[in-house]
Amino acid sequence: MGQQSEIESRGFTLLELIITLLVIAVAAGLVAPAIGRSTEGVRARAEVAGFSATLRRAREQAITRRQQHTVVVDPVSRLQTVMTGEDEVQWTHALSARLTIEAATPDGLTVRFESQGTSSGGEFRVTSGAVTYRVTVDAVTGRVRNHRE
Repeated sequence: MGQQSEIESRGFTLLELIITLLVIAVAAGLVAPAIGRSTEGVRARAEVAGFSATLRRAREQAITRRQQHTVVVDPVSRLQTVMTGEDEVQWTHALSARLTIEAATPDGLTVRFESQGTSSGGEFRVTSGAVTYRVTVDAVTGRVRNHRE
């Protein structure tokens, strides 16, 4: 009698295994879309941060070198070009293929940073996938900010 109860208590039944696998499959099905949305948000944030970093670097260089720097964004060639003086190119930054940039100000896709820290100001609408950010450059302080819309 003792041996029979030991045999019955070992392992799991087929029904228990099927129910466990079903619960795992349902949980994975619910979690996978959430992970996909969060990675898209992280990717968009990183791309917008790169765009903003180029603007911040141009402002920093204008102040440090005491020379006007102009950032020109060309959405067709997907380039952000930083120039000093009369069209002297300092550096160029390629924009991600996923980014769509629109100017929200009359100055278009150009921002000028002066040596004392001020700027011409500007506002950009930057879209990456389904995520949209507004990147603003303050005219008085030259400060670059971005926030999600």
